[in-house]
Amino acid sequence: MHELQKCGCVLAHIHDARQALACSVLSFYTVYSMTMPTTPAVMDRLNRRADQYLASGQLVAAQTTLESLLQRVPESLPTRLRLIDVLWERGRFRGAAAEALRAASFSPVAPEMLIQIAQRLSRCGETVAARRCLSRLEEQHDLDSAVLVEAARLRLALGEIPEALQSIEKAAAEGLDDPDACYLHASLAQFSGDIEGAGRILEQCLDRWPMFSGASMAQARLRKQEASTNHVESLQAKLGRIPVDSGVAGDRLVRAEFESALFNELDDLGQHAQAWEALASSNAIMHELFPYHREGEEAVTEAIIGRALKPVSKGGAVTSGPVPIFIIGLPRSGTTLLDRMLSNHSGVVSAGEINDFLLQMCWSCDIVERDLASRLDYLKKSAHVDFRELGERYLQQTIWRAREHAFFIDKLPTNFQLVDLIHRALPDARILHMVRDPMDVCFSNLKAMFGGTSTYSYAFGAMAHYHRQYRRIMRHWHETLPGVVMDVDYDALVKRPEVVMPQVLAYCGLDMQVDCLSPERNVAPVSTPSSVQVRQPIHTRSVAQWRHYEQQLQPLLDMLR
Repeated sequence: MHELQKCGCVLAHIHDARQALACSVLSFYTVYSMTMPTTPAVMDRLNRRADQYLASGQLVAAQTTLESLLQRVPESLPTRLRLIDVLWERGRFRGAAAEALRAASFSPVAPEMLIQIAQRLSRCGETVAARRCLSRLEEQHDLDSAVLVEAARLRLALGEIPEALQSIEKAAAEGLDDPDACYLHASLAQFSGDIEGAGRILEQCLDRWPMFSGASMAQARLRKQEASTNHVESLQAKLGRIPVDSGVAGDRLVRAEFESALFNELDDLGQHAQAWEALASSNAIMHELFPYHREGEEAVTEAIIGRALKPVSKGGAVTSGPVPIFIIGLPRSGTTLLDRMLSNHSGVVSAGEINDFLLQMCWSCDIVERDLASRLDYLKKSAHVDFRELGERYLQQTIWRAREHAFFIDKLPTNFQLVDLIHRALPDARILHMVRDPMDVCFSNLKAMFGGTSTYSYAFGAMAHYHRQYRRIMRHWHETLPGVVMDVDYDALVKRPEVVMPQVLAYCGLDMQVDCLSPERNVAPVSTPSSVQVRQPIHTRSVAQWRHYEQQLQPLLDMLR
């Protein structure tokens, strides 16, 4: 063992020596390169060298080379965009944001470049600068259809649905030759309340691209299917064209999406046995493609609870303008319904599902969250950030969403993991927690088809485990931050809204307004999976809906007890 330890030490010294030598060589090259004349040949050589470093994964060397290029030609936007991407890959959030802001300062800029700059600004949480870029872009005439589509995507990401719809309609007038662009057009029409228009666009999309499974899912959810008007036979025929045992991941994902669409239609038709077969098939494929990492989620929970126990030396930002209202909970717990009811108050506007707080948290920690390791890293560092600065940055990048209202809603359900950070950074913020019956909320997640994001939602064991982590975290907030979070029970809200809403409004510091009891009158856009349902009057049809599948869901019920 002693010899192995000695060998390990020798290897470690060799590794350190190689690292030091590499840094020395790189430093020498940097100094040397700056003495080289700025000629086309030299610039070409430096660009090729950067390409080689990137191809071999040598990100530090690539960064140094790109920085050398920019010192010679600071106005080179393609080079600066490459540098932003390298910094992002290295996990340098602040550096990427700073370079994106520098890129945005150049003028005039071609439309294609403006789009790329805006994309990077949005990714870095610089929403104000991203909007300015898009405004500069939209002032130009004769924009290419592809540019307009990307502008629509960015506007949607920023929560600006009317502006996004305007861009995609201009692109559609020129002709959309991409199924994803057509799907975006339909989604924006749906989010804006134009259900008939969304249906027509989806039909046109599926006429051109019949095997586009995403459009079939959207079509199945757009309205309640009836015996005289449904797409069951069409979906079954499409499934018949995909080999059940295909080893191609793309084929399997398409199959899972068609099965999900088939479940929705059969469920609407009351054919529950067949519907369950489709859902079980879809979820089995998704669980295999996107496995749930139980140990990772437990590590995240431990990091959150451990973080919350640390003392804080600095207070948060004082809110002198519009006050944020955070609505949190599990996805599919009724957060959108509460958002629609609350934002029908004259003093409240909804900003939708935005990740502004998380992005500013990542800026404060200088970490790009892309995997479990980086997530745990930022959770560890988050207890020691400057909370006043965090709160001020959040407000600076988000306050425009208030649109002169006294309150604005930040409705990202998964912010339930950040309650202590929100409270520390924004002590004036209100935090509403939607609580729904465990079986109702778990079944609603199991049938939602979230793609590759919510990996917990495709298997009973994973769903029950994630629900336990969520309950543990929320219980911890109530114990350590008493009175900070108000629980809003979904069943009580839909059964006795005239009792619950006055309590919610009083907690927020608002008077009761009767419009809050009529979310169907709320004409504001909404971009969540329940965007169709929440335009209806308050109802109780979603309560205990899981009982249609009580026998099949018995194992989940046992796990949740």
